[in-house]
Amino acid sequence: MSHWMVRWLINVIVIIVAAYIIPGFDVTILGAIVGSILLGLVNATIRPVILLVTLPLNILTLGLFTLVVNGLMLWLVSSIIKGFTVSGFGAAFLAALLITVISSVISFLVKD
Repeated sequence: MSHWMVRWLINVIVIIVAAYIIPGFDVTILGAIVGSILLGLVNATIRPVILLVTLPLNILTLGLFTLVVNGLMLWLVSSIIKGFTVSGFGAAFLAALLITVISSVISFLVKD
């Protein structure tokens, strides 16, 4: 199995675990699968543009505003996918934080 497939499957599991832990963030298994794919596409296309536009604010906050952008990207995905529900920005922020931390650890451990 290729490394990107392993990362994707782990990200699906991480999304399901985050939904279990964080109140206000609910996913179905199909929602986690499709949401993981769309979240990857959003993070590859829209997120860099948002980060570039908010660069002065990101510099001012020493990079912490990136966490807000990650929450907004998760919230955006939840508005598109059925079965991938975020009840508010607080839940989106916490879920994005958990998903980002665990995905970063996984990326560090699973090398290409």
